[in-house]
Amino acid sequence: MATLELTDLTKIYDDAQGREVAVDSLDIDIDDGEFLVLVGPSGCGKSTTLRMLAGLETVTDGTITIGDREVQHLAPSERSIAMVFQSYALYTKMTARENMAYGLKHSTDLSADERNRKVEDIAELLDITELLDDKPDEMSGGQKQRVALGRAIVRDPDVFLLDEPLSNLDAKLRARMRTELQQLQTDLGVTAVYVTHDQTEAMTMADRIAVMNDGELQQVAPPEVAYDHPENEFVATFLGSPSMNTFEATVREDGDELAFRHGGTTLAAVPSGAVSLADGESVTLGLRPEDVRLADDPADGTFAATVTVSEYQGNDNFVHLSIADRDLMARVPSDTYPNPGETLGVTVSPRDVFLFDADTGGALKTRGFPDEQTQRPSISN
Repeated sequence: MATLELTDLTKIYDDAQGREVAVDSLDIDIDDGEFLVLVGPSGCGKSTTLRMLAGLETVTDGTITIGDREVQHLAPSERSIAMVFQSYALYTKMTARENMAYGLKHSTDLSADERNRKVEDIAELLDITELLDDKPDEMSGGQKQRVALGRAIVRDPDVFLLDEPLSNLDAKLRARMRTELQQLQTDLGVTAVYVTHDQTEAMTMADRIAVMNDGELQQVAPPEVAYDHPENEFVATFLGSPSMNTFEATVREDGDELAFRHGGTTLAAVPSGAVSLADGESVTLGLRPEDVRLADDPADGTFAATVTVSEYQGNDNFVHLSIADRDLMARVPSDTYPNPGETLGVTVSPRDVFLFDADTGGALKTRGFPDEQTQRPSISN
């Protein structure tokens, strides 16, 4: 176990096709035993970051410190890291036992008996003892993933690196493996960096998530903090399923409230002391689907909207509404199932209104009010 520090970590590809900044001055401090998840859309730089940590990509600038050692100049075998790949990367001609022992054989001076004991201990931990003499083509996807995990764990590294290790599994097995991975990481107490584009994995597994976009770090925070108090519009809209509704809105002073109008309709309002905005300013209004409340009588809402589609999800419904030529998504209980064409009243509580700067996307107001003394996360830690 060890701390992991990324300081000004940068990767630039410069070739005949041009210059591309894949990772731009990344700064993250990861605690000893922490499970950090790098998340973001395809091409955001998260896998490149992981490959730099592993030594599979050269670092253009910046440092990687594991414990008290700078390692960016060291070969992968000298970094005390172990990586689990999306494709499992098992040797097809070797048994599970041989795959798990391979790294020990080539990087330690352990005897064959000592290597075998370590492999069997880890196989018991992962409940794959009966697979030790099988080859990969005799295993299911979940079994292959356990063997790949075992190969990493048996080396007793300071840091685990996991590159979308569950993406090749079916949905049911992926959900089970998420739970098992979390429990395993907790039991081992090892520092782990996990890369995924799946926000469900990020939100359910991480001690903290690091949200990236276009090579730049957007926010590092516990999942619940990033969700309720995003630093900017990108984080707010990336996290959450269905995604946050956003509207270009104009501020209107209305007594002791600030109202937000879009297309001539007031969509929401907050107390004037909740945010520093002036009449006539432009902002981006954000409404999470689960915060949208529907009423049968249009007069009971802040505004009226027409149902276009209802998507039954089992435990809840996704209701699409049309307002000012825009789509508004509401996530409602499964016993609320309005029909297309119905006109409903729509309300969002003032505390659940999100506001972002129209030009920069920076957060102006997140969930709650200033007097609730909510802890706002730092963008670097």
